[in-house]
Amino acid sequence: MQPQITVRPAVATDYDAVARITRDSYLAAGYFEDADHPYMRQVQDVALRAANATIWVAERDGRVVGSVTLARAGEPYADIALDDELEFRMLVVDPAVQRTGAGKAMVDAILSYARQLDGIRAVALTTGQTWESAHGLYRKTGFSRVPERDWLVPGTDIKLLVYRLDL
Repeated sequence: MQPQITVRPAVATDYDAVARITRDSYLAAGYFEDADHPYMRQVQDVALRAANATIWVAERDGRVVGSVTLARAGEPYADIALDDELEFRMLVVDPAVQRTGAGKAMVDAILSYARQLDGIRAVALTTGQTWESAHGLYRKTGFSRVPERDWLVPGTDIKLLVYRLDL
């Protein structure tokens, strides 16, 4: 049995681990060819992200093993959030420990948190079209596809899929 996972707000001393895990998980999944892609550089600037959004980490045995970014409609990191939705983005788990519960622990914590927020009636997210392991996690945790909200990465033909869970 795996040791317990704690989900908590990120602090500055977590930023290097968050950047590494984000980079490693995106590259291991084949989402990008190298860490110098402009989007990859952007998501690895965790201090900038933390200044404009809420970042949580998943920790096991004192080690950061995953992270996720939360946003509400109108905030800089909100891509798709409607006024009554909490959106999460960049949910990543260290490739060395994927499929050991960290992703599910973060999703469960997000759902619990969202239920406490005034005016929030759903949680939404965007994921890549070919990111099958992510799709499985979202389906397993109760999310449903909202295909009419799918969108293209600006300036590309990369289609992103939207999922939503009503609270």
